Amino acid sequence: SDLTKLILLDSLLQEKKKMRLVSLLCILVVGISQCLAEKRILALLENLAVKETHSIFFSMLNRHGFSVTYKVADDSTLQIKKYGEFVYDHIVVFAPTVEEFGGSLNADMITEFIDNGGNILITGNSNTGEVLREIASECGFEVDEEGTNVIDHLNFDAKDTGHHTLVVADPKDFIKSELITGGVKSPLLYRGTGILADPGNPLVLEVLTGSSTSYSANPEQPIKEYPHAVGKNTVLIAGLQARNNARVIFSGSLEFFSDEFFNAEVAKGNGKAVAAGNAEFAEALTLWCFKERGVLRVDSINHHLVGETSPPDFYTIRENVEFEINVVEKKDGSWVPFKGQDVQVEFVRIDPFVRATMKNVNGRVSAQFKIPDVYGVYQFKVNYLRLGLTRIQTSTQVSVRPLRHDQYERFISSAYPYYASAFSMMGGVFLFAIVFLYYKEDEGKKKAE
Repeated sequence: SDLTKLILLDSLLQEKKKMRLVSLLCILVVGISQCLAEKRILALLENLAVKETHSIFFSMLNRHGFSVTYKVADDSTLQIKKYGEFVYDHIVVFAPTVEEFGGSLNADMITEFIDNGGNILITGNSNTGEVLREIASECGFEVDEEGTNVIDHLNFDAKDTGHHTLVVADPKDFIKSELITGGVKSPLLYRGTGILADPGNPLVLEVLTGSSTSYSANPEQPIKEYPHAVGKNTVLIAGLQARNNARVIFSGSLEFFSDEFFNAEVAKGNGKAVAAGNAEFAEALTLWCFKERGVLRVDSINHHLVGETSPPDFYTIRENVEFEINVVEKKDGSWVPFKGQDVQVEFVRIDPFVRATMKNVNGRVSAQFKIPDVYGVYQFKVNYLRLGLTRIQTSTQVSVRPLRHDQYERFISSAYPYYASAFSMMGGVFLFAIVFLYYKEDEGKKKAE
């Protein structure tokens, strides 16, 4: 019987080990699938030759862990949505002249994809197709007319054929955000059309603009009308970060991402040739677009009375409260504590009653303040938006009640004069009563009068 018990005990232990192993494998599979689910890219190409001419770019995507599916843009089997869910997280469109996408894909579907948080990188050229123009219009920028190129007679590469369309872009014309540009210091090569950004749209980003001497026009025809894009208004690469943090990049040049430009050297006029910064810039820009850079996440939110740790059911006016959030930033594929020191919190009833800048200690961002002397339903609101970073927008509702009947002060210092007048009146009445009741005139004096 003892042997049987030992055998049963051993079998139970073996079963437990197997169950633990299965659980660990399930957790590992789920974790890997979640990681891969955020890195699915659909690459829509003009033709399959683009995969070879832009191999360095696609190798960079593979190096950063992205899973890329290659399709020709007019493939009749194209679909990005299946069973009500999008099957890709990001889209790359390297098909500038496509007039219509194949399959069920169209401009409205791309717009829906962006509205659902998808990110997209699009390139055009001097003959940008109608469907890409429609997408650009939906995102707040306009591609210049067909046949136009960005021309700069003072900033062109020595390899230019004579039309001055092989433009050299200077780093001083980058957007002022290293999260987007990667801090590139080298000049860039650009050959493509110009883009006009909507100045009234606060979500549009002018990632790379032309110099003050650039303009967009047809180099084969004489200029009879004032060009649409002139000087700094000539946008070479435009971006958009939507309110749902979806990101869009639209480049007027497909060649900008090509192996030829990645490996090229730049020489303005008779100047010294230096390596072009296209590869470094394109990598930083693509990682930003696909949310590998400049992404903030709120891990936790907490509020409580100063000196306590858990939130109460309600607050009372004039109490000291502490609000804190834990914010992390995505860097090099991992989440690290956010270092920003300019996050603010508002205590709002209809309008903000309190606005305080929070202190950041290793990603724990907190502030202390006194609740206003007005009761009602309030919200702790954080709305943080900085160039190159995703928006943080949180709202936490709490109730603020007035003081209970036994919480008021028994004696108010400002009422001391009234206390004194009341007691002096009582004292006066008391003295008057004593005099009135007990004072008696002499009888002899009264008769004499």
